[in-house]
Amino acid sequence: MSTKRHKEKALLFMGSLFSSKDIFDGTVPLLTGYFGPALLESPLLPWDHSTYYRDELGAPIYRKFMFFGRIIDASTLPDIKILTDSLESLNMSDGKRRINLDPGYLTEAKVILATTKNYSHRIYLGRGIYAEQEYIFSKGRYLPLSHAYHDYRKPEYLGLFMQARTLFRQLVSQDIPEN
Repeated sequence: MSTKRHKEKALLFMGSLFSSKDIFDGTVPLLTGYFGPALLESPLLPWDHSTYYRDELGAPIYRKFMFFGRIIDASTLPDIKILTDSLESLNMSDGKRRINLDPGYLTEAKVILATTKNYSHRIYLGRGIYAEQEYIFSKGRYLPLSHAYHDYRKPEYLGLFMQARTLFRQLVSQDIPEN
């Protein structure tokens, strides 16, 4: 018989795609209101990996990551994804999103994204939400998995997530309670 383990501590992050910086700037207070202040933010990154979002978000598309300074219980990811989907709807115009919010979490061992889209490599978490693992930690660094999104393979993304991992380890070592 296996033994039930404790909750998995994780660091919440948000990957955002948008074409209007004003829409993003207007969403930040909502995100920090729910998840607390950002511990780390990426610079504004151009996103040109596909045309999938162009009709919905406009062009050019930018990516920005925010890593929040609170430790979360990884099992809350479906609730967070449902909340961020509702935040996306606040900025809809003509039935189209103006911002795409992709929550995820990182641990010392992995990076996980939440999605509403099922696929062969995704794990159902409940409530219409699936988990997609982007990275595993091995040999001192995060490594993208074979199905990882193309932008998540970029060295600057990997470096950013390694920096966030270092900050996460510092938070965990301070034994900050989860929220």
